[in-house]
Amino acid sequence: MALIELEKITRSYFLDGEELQVLRDVTLKIEEGEFVAIMGPSGSGKSTLMQILGLLDRPTGGLYRLMGKDVSRLSDDEGAAFRRETIGFIFQMFNLLPRTSALQNVALPMVYAGTPDRDARARELLVQVGLADRLEHKPNQLSGGQQQRVAIARSLANHPRVIFADEPTGNLASDQAEEILSQLVHMNRSGITVIMVTHESDIAAHAKRIIRIKDGRVIADDPSPGKAPGGAAGTSSPRTKPPLPIKIKAEPRSDLGTLWAEFKEYALSAMRGMTANKVRSGLSMLGILIGVAAVITMLALGKGAQKAIESRLASLGSNLLAMRPGSPSQHGVHGGDYSRFTLDDLKAIAKANPHILRVDGNVQGNVQVVYGNQNANTQVTGVTPAYERMRASTPYAGRFFTPTENLNRERVVLLGQTVVSKLFGDEDPIGKFIKVNRINFKVIGVLPIKGGGGFRDEDDILLIPLNTAMNRLLGQKYLRNISIECDGPDSMEAVTEDITRIMRRRHRLPSYKENDFEIRNMADIQAAISSTTKTITLLLGFVAAISLLVGGIGIMNIMLVSVSERTREIGLRKAVGAARRAILWQFLIESGVMSAVGGLTGILLGALTSFTLSKLAGWTAVVTVQSVMVSFVFSAGVGVLFGLWPARKASLLSPIEALRYE
Repeated sequence: MALIELEKITRSYFLDGEELQVLRDVTLKIEEGEFVAIMGPSGSGKSTLMQILGLLDRPTGGLYRLMGKDVSRLSDDEGAAFRRETIGFIFQMFNLLPRTSALQNVALPMVYAGTPDRDARARELLVQVGLADRLEHKPNQLSGGQQQRVAIARSLANHPRVIFADEPTGNLASDQAEEILSQLVHMNRSGITVIMVTHESDIAAHAKRIIRIKDGRVIADDPSPGKAPGGAAGTSSPRTKPPLPIKIKAEPRSDLGTLWAEFKEYALSAMRGMTANKVRSGLSMLGILIGVAAVITMLALGKGAQKAIESRLASLGSNLLAMRPGSPSQHGVHGGDYSRFTLDDLKAIAKANPHILRVDGNVQGNVQVVYGNQNANTQVTGVTPAYERMRASTPYAGRFFTPTENLNRERVVLLGQTVVSKLFGDEDPIGKFIKVNRINFKVIGVLPIKGGGGFRDEDDILLIPLNTAMNRLLGQKYLRNISIECDGPDSMEAVTEDITRIMRRRHRLPSYKENDFEIRNMADIQAAISSTTKTITLLLGFVAAISLLVGGIGIMNIMLVSVSERTREIGLRKAVGAARRAILWQFLIESGVMSAVGGLTGILLGALTSFTLSKLAGWTAVVTVQSVMVSFVFSAGVGVLFGLWPARKASLLSPIEALRYE
């Protein structure tokens, strides 16, 4: 069984609908251990023949057996596995990875093969070719001869059975060419089959056999003139070994060490690609950065607004029913001191249903308050002691008034923070006396801060006992509003029905008349406002996410440019055994890294922007862990999603088409 067998191999290309036949019925055999030179003028098809022999290209027709296996119709990954396990390449243009050390270039085929101790093997090969002092040098730091020696070391990395050398001395000076040829001869003497393409007779003379091609046909197949007949075709070299059985894997080994080595190589390649074009990569990350920062800021502001509203609503109390005079069709009746709710109504409502926990009535009015030489106009509200727990108004300084103080019409008052600031500044108001419409009131507490709401400052308020307000200060006979606290949201409907029934009876309303009062469920209002706030927050986040998509499109554009610029690199990686999966992952990692770095920076910028707006503009901004995680995952996902097409495009490239790319 010959190492290589070709039977009537043809290769055609179609240009503008016309067939261009490069190889025509090529039939030949190459035994293991031979040193063969393929010669011919430019355009004769010798390079195309070598590319088919090296599984970089596929024949249009015919049969190709390599070590007894038909390799004419191998899949991309099967061809990559064959090259990885069996074949080594030495290219005329060296085809070394830029920005990569000689050691890393030599170790590259072993990464895809899953070879252990890659660095040690690469170092050993570089020492053998005389580059022990150039291990960490990059290609642009090496001479042409040194670069070709790195390529020779790389071709030997996976112990190949056959090495293909395409014009290996074409770009070298005479002394360097002789050095490279001696390396090829040495490899052949060690038992490796060497197939070299050249158009120079003195170079071909180093081979044992010369195959001449013209116009795509083999026109001669003779021993080299400078070699003994023992090296001619059809004879066995004393160093020739019978071909060993070979089992080709479609994928390299998948143990953890191999997977980690592959991932590290892909990540390093991604970093090299990014650092080689810092400005372009930075601009790509900028799109993601701005998008993530916008999402973080918008969600923080939306969440802050939601928290502020929830805090305001919480100050109104939970499970509350708000009752006010006037029919729903008239939108209520308010004005002056008029009200149709009495203290007896308040007592009757408290007994209307066992699920009622507390009932509070209130009256309101505008007053002038004076302390020393300070005065202010504010609003006073007369309430019952139940107001404290119903409206989350436990004083942070002092105390609330008692039922006895309310019953005895005591002149005690609780101040909102705004009033405290106007009248007392930094002075402690507890125990001091102030004049409210020229009547002395003792300050017994300071209400918790509730903040502004629309055009009204919730902290610009006085609270006094209800009986005191109605009989000593405001002179009002009727309650302005009544609030009812239930023991849970499930009981609110039944409580509403009982209160309606009792109030209609007390107000002597016939069945044909509508209610002269209105009962509102504060829980429903709170839920509606909370739902609206969440919707607005999601809308803000959605609008900000659009900028993330724009950033993702920018990354896709950059990755397409990167694939175009690195097409030859892709071809080289495939030539040394990279499967489609390896190329796909390499470019996906690159786009993912750009997105992740941009996303992390965007998170920091978004958090800083939210903090700045909170401090300078006074807006409430809450950066949540959920928003950070969503933004980061989304940004990384955008990078992977938009990098998928360029990565897939790179993985589908034919090795020879990629190597020929200019």
